[in-house]
Amino acid sequence: MSITVYTARTILTMNPSQPRGDCVAVRDGRVLGVGPLDEVRRFGEVRIDDRYADKVLVPGFVEGHSHALEGYVWDLLYLGYFDKLDPDGRRWEGLKSPEAVRARLAAHIDDGNPEEPLIAWGFDPVYFEGERIDKQLLDSVSSKRPIVIMHASLHVMTVNSAVIRQAALADKDVEGIVRGSDGLPNGELQEIPAMHLVFDTMAFDLFGGASSSRALNRYAKAARREGITTIVDLLNPMDDAAVEALRAATAEPDYPVRLLPALNALAWDPQTGSERVRAAMAHNHERLQFGLVKLVTDGAIQNFTARLQWPGYLEGPDNGVWNAPPQTFHDMVQHYHQAGLHLHIHTNGDEAVGMILDALDEALSLWPRPDHRHTLQHVQLIRQDQLRRVARLGACLNIFANHIYYWGDIHRTRTLGYDRCQRLEPAASADRMGIPFGIHCDAPVTPLSPLFTAWCATTRQTASGVVLGEAEKISRARALEAITLGAAYTLRMDHRVGSLEPGKQADLAVLDEDPLASETPLKDIRVHDTVLSGRPTGGA
Repeated sequence: MSITVYTARTILTMNPSQPRGDCVAVRDGRVLGVGPLDEVRRFGEVRIDDRYADKVLVPGFVEGHSHALEGYVWDLLYLGYFDKLDPDGRRWEGLKSPEAVRARLAAHIDDGNPEEPLIAWGFDPVYFEGERIDKQLLDSVSSKRPIVIMHASLHVMTVNSAVIRQAALADKDVEGIVRGSDGLPNGELQEIPAMHLVFDTMAFDLFGGASSSRALNRYAKAARREGITTIVDLLNPMDDAAVEALRAATAEPDYPVRLLPALNALAWDPQTGSERVRAAMAHNHERLQFGLVKLVTDGAIQNFTARLQWPGYLEGPDNGVWNAPPQTFHDMVQHYHQAGLHLHIHTNGDEAVGMILDALDEALSLWPRPDHRHTLQHVQLIRQDQLRRVARLGACLNIFANHIYYWGDIHRTRTLGYDRCQRLEPAASADRMGIPFGIHCDAPVTPLSPLFTAWCATTRQTASGVVLGEAEKISRARALEAITLGAAYTLRMDHRVGSLEPGKQADLAVLDEDPLASETPLKDIRVHDTVLSGRPTGGA
């Protein structure tokens, strides 16, 4: 078999036994060895490929929490506060006022079929001063055509009066339907049960839309652009159509990433859910791996829907919203743990963290399982005592470092206050306690970019430049590990990806600069290309 040797300015391996090298030898899609050229020639005749001779090679980035929605939502109308790039590289300007939101809606109200809803996303009203935006702003655009706006967090939507009428929301007794002083729905729907009243009425399947071939290919394209070679779609419907779409997309020989879909557990009863995951796992191959199960317990802090322990929110409601009764999550943890599957559990608020730790504690007492690697996702407000429990239980964390930049200012002034903001996304504490962890972006909630995520974890700067939690900063080296080998560990993929070691997949991110030596901020280091199983993907 032929051996290809990629030369580079330097190679960072994430292998502590050999942290750096000059070239990497690849055979059969796997790393044969890293070292000086004279040494790798000992394997036999080699073909030298110098296309990256002036670049820096690192293990392909592992994005452990994102959504294939990144490939779909750009077909909808963007109403976010921050500028963003779509998968095709087009920049969408952020909207800095309610008037700007209204203007963009008005400019597109006649798009498409007027009998169908106008659907938008990315809305972030917490940034706007004054009364919280509700149906009145949307009704000023149209009270006849249904308008549905997903918030940036994907945990809340705002709708106009036409939707309220069609979904008969005034007659529904469901937690999360926010009502005004008149007792009528004001257009804001918080969390999954309330939002599904609209999804079902409008026959609009947000996550199902992300299962098309176009969406999955755009998702992979956006990932490749940012140096990602392994990516997790952490809330997949996993119905028959979704599984078939995943199989078809990843079967294409030039699909540029490894894709790990996670079952949306709340969409299935536990027995059916575990059976679906097991059946899907029979279709696992090099670029597609089923086996993950996702639970979504609470909401988002910036939406005031995360579940917090005392003293609760700085302003707004007393507490957030559960997506199901806590006992339901307790039972689900026990079922999926006993079934031998791998849980990834959304826990934003510290009350949600505590509830899940109780459930894991009991499940592990009843059915001990070494090296289970159940992972708590986001853990924005996890407490020090809870971190010690995570360590004792042998669980992992995937920390939402980007949140500090995008909502840190809001948390300091409106949701949490100064003290609790110092412990947001406590990566350094997790590291000190020896807890395995990755860091993530949760795209499309925030943009796909592991290097930006690493920058957030090392600087802890908000959008206004304030540093929150100096003691929770981690080093560049630790951040680079968290977007490669650390994330791979939380996915049970560290035997295949995350570092450049003999026998592992030859997945590389090709960078213009050395992230451990350059003075350039990590977020500004350019990704030149990626390599998957030893084959360049042409990402430049």
